[in-house]
Amino acid sequence: MRRRLIQSTLAVVLVVIAVFGVSLVIVETRTITESARERVESEAVRLASIVDSRLIVEDQVTAEILSNQVTEDRYAVIRIPGKPPIEVGTEPDGDVISASAPGEEGETVTVQEPRSSVTREVGRTLLIIGLVALLAVIAAVLLAIRQANRLASPLTDLAETAERLGSGDPRPRHRRYGVPELDRVADVLDRSAERIARMLTAERRLAADASHQLRTPLTALSMRLEEITLTDDPDTVKEEATIALTQVERLTDVVERLLTNSRDPRTGSAVTFDLDDVIQQQLAEWRPAYRSAGRAIVTSGKRHLRAVGTPGAVAQVLAALIENSLMHGGGTVALRTRVTGNQVVVEVTDEGPGIPADLGSRIFERAISGHNSTGIGLAVARDLAEADGGRLEMLQAKPAVFGLFLSRTPPDRSREDEGRQTVR
Repeated sequence: MRRRLIQSTLAVVLVVIAVFGVSLVIVETRTITESARERVESEAVRLASIVDSRLIVEDQVTAEILSNQVTEDRYAVIRIPGKPPIEVGTEPDGDVISASAPGEEGETVTVQEPRSSVTREVGRTLLIIGLVALLAVIAAVLLAIRQANRLASPLTDLAETAERLGSGDPRPRHRRYGVPELDRVADVLDRSAERIARMLTAERRLAADASHQLRTPLTALSMRLEEITLTDDPDTVKEEATIALTQVERLTDVVERLLTNSRDPRTGSAVTFDLDDVIQQQLAEWRPAYRSAGRAIVTSGKRHLRAVGTPGAVAQVLAALIENSLMHGGGTVALRTRVTGNQVVVEVTDEGPGIPADLGSRIFERAISGHNSTGIGLAVARDLAEADGGRLEMLQAKPAVFGLFLSRTPPDRSREDEGRQTVR
């Protein structure tokens, strides 16, 4: 591109120089020729006046008297009636410029100048025009190189930005070049980079959430299948298989919930459900793991409570809290249910050392963990709780007490629809 810009600019300059240069040469040649002819005519008139004055005063005119009045490169002939011609200077060879002027005493003065002097002056003029044209070409080349670099360098930079986007580096560069068209392309690339970055972040978040959320159901399912392989009692096999099928359904619900949250984390499918069923399900799933660790998991508080939310999402939140107590807590884990106002609260606590003081309220941030874990579980649990209109809070640091708040009143769908229409 640089070469094309330089060549095109140079071509335009050469055409302009050719058009105006030829015209200028023609005009200057004519001007110099006319000026030389006028000088010769003026010289002839001047010599005629000198001859007239000599004839009137002394009645004598000689070549010696007029030799100082004629320049070296000119030749003059004075013809006086009745006298031989008087020649001053050397008669030039070749083409000459000649002019004659009559005198008052009847004489005629002819002055000649070799055309070579005009040719020399025209040559000097052509040399000056050529030098000016050369300087114009040099300036045009320098300007073309500067302009080519100014346009080509941003294009190279934009190509590198596009290549970076294609190679998986979506960081916007926020570079501008002072050229509106190029700046518009840079704006589009920066917006594309931001969109790609958001998409990659969402994909990485989905992968991290999936690996964390699927680990617990898969572990529980594998434990049930191991129980089936170790027993020959048909009733036990049937019971464990039934629980395994329930866990498979929960696993399916986890996958659907993850995919839904990846598209829109605010999307929820809240319904009114029996909270005891979800809690008992979690106790049945986690008791084998707690028995293996030599610990216990119990429940207390009010029974037969109904709450509003997605049962699968609530189960995932409780599973995250129970797993967190199993990994980082100690002693017996207790799930206690209570009612406060129009909300149902499920508290999960254990007898461990609690939350480190340096974590505090940051415990729900992603990648924040005090025991070298992924730091994803509590963040995902809070997102799931908020998706259905609930909330997850840390009520106490030592010992750790987490509270899941769920509404007891179903949302007014008609008001929500009116609100959406109003927004629209």
